[in-house]
Amino acid sequence: QVQLVESGGGLVQAGGSLRLSCAASGIYFSIYTMGWYRQAPGKQRELVAAIAADGTTDYVDSVKGRFTVSRDNAKKMVYLQMNSLKPEDTAVYYCSSSWNTYKHWGQGTQVTVSS
Repeated sequence: QVQLVESGGGLVQAGGSLRLSCAASGIYFSIYTMGWYRQAPGKQRELVAAIAADGTTDYVDSVKGRFTVSRDNAKKMVYLQMNSLKPEDTAVYYCSSSWNTYKHWGQGTQVTVSS
């Protein structure tokens, strides 16, 4: 059974930092592309950052230079370091795994940035 469990969300002031973690189980982690998505109220879910099996990373323009995605294949963990947070970063953040036609989601963790 595939499980993705996020942690690390919370309330932070603008300019602050948070580190999200996602623990994966039930998948052959090292071959999966891992991603972080977010969904703000009234908005569509968007891809924030992704890291491929070979370590290649990609970011949405709005977080480039502020967020860093990383993975630890031995621990089956993926992380999102978020710095210089802005109120517009407020959303529920979801961890995802994808390989071929297989895609899985975590339950999400709330990130709230106050101005």
